[in-house]
Amino acid sequence: MPSGQTVFYDGSYEPLRGTPMSAAYNSLLHLSFEVRGGLFIRQLHHTCSVLLVLGMVLWALLGRFRYALAAMGLGMLAGLSGYGAVDDLLSGTILGKLPIPFWYGLHLLVALAVGAVLVISSRKEAARQPRTLGFTALSIALTVLAIFYL
Repeated sequence: MPSGQTVFYDGSYEPLRGTPMSAAYNSLLHLSFEVRGGLFIRQLHHTCSVLLVLGMVLWALLGRFRYALAAMGLGMLAGLSGYGAVDDLLSGTILGKLPIPFWYGLHLLVALAVGAVLVISSRKEAARQPRTLGFTALSIALTVLAIFYL
């Protein structure tokens, strides 16, 4: 399991070979460079996270503040915990002193909470103002376009 323990990189990315780093960051590099499709999945995860944040901002601009503010707060916490999980940008800070498994657990819990907020608010919104087939098709098409464009 990835941890904050210091290891020396011995993977396939030559410029980093022999560099001391955390086991969590070493695991991230292994996923990115040595697992087939690993970098694609990481990029897809990042793209979907950006789309989620853009959707939450749009949601707030449309006046759905009650759920949008909760979702944006959870989204920010998800981003922070995602960086903490790989020991990326938080190394050397006070937050970087927390154990890596804490960040993984927090990231998972926040992702589940964001999903719950989205489902609950979507159901309440749909009960007040049902979605048309055209609106649903347009939403799906724009999402697919954004995923493949970004």
